[in-house]
Amino acid sequence: MQPLEQFSIPIKKIKSGIHQFDFQLDKTFFKSFKDSMVQDGTFNVQLEVDKRPDMFVLDFEFTGTVKTTCDRCLVDIDLPVEGKEQLIVKLAEEPSEEDEIIYITDRLIKFNVAKYIYEYVSLSLPIVKVYDCENDDPIPCNETILDILDPEEREEPKEKQANPIWDELKKLNKN
Repeated sequence: MQPLEQFSIPIKKIKSGIHQFDFQLDKTFFKSFKDSMVQDGTFNVQLEVDKRPDMFVLDFEFTGTVKTTCDRCLVDIDLPVEGKEQLIVKLAEEPSEEDEIIYITDRLIKFNVAKYIYEYVSLSLPIVKVYDCENDDPIPCNETILDILDPEEREEPKEKQANPIWDELKKLNKN
């Protein structure tokens, strides 16, 4: 059995109409791809397959977290990621791929979606890996690093000292 066999859709056996498939992704899923951007994470993927006479419309919806390092404070975090994608699979004489359309032959019994799930999750990762962690308990931020990066924002506001020049100008304005 292939390592990603559970991500195969039996397209030959399903009847016309809408069908639901649920997949769970974990560390082993991501490690199945060479040079994976994601090394560890957990995701729930819902796949809705709309089988039509001449094509399949695959709607992917996924939510989960990726274990990564925060780009702001360098702490290990579980970065929330979610997304929705659509893939069109059409029947053709010869198999081929375009941007959002895959052509398969009518002789194909199973269609494996693992590659597409991996691509959609990878493309949903933000360029800057930070998120609003204020609601996490405990807050994962490294306060020492944040103080070094922006010491003025983290300090208590100082009392403003009176400026004698402005005080004299204010007196003139009152007259």
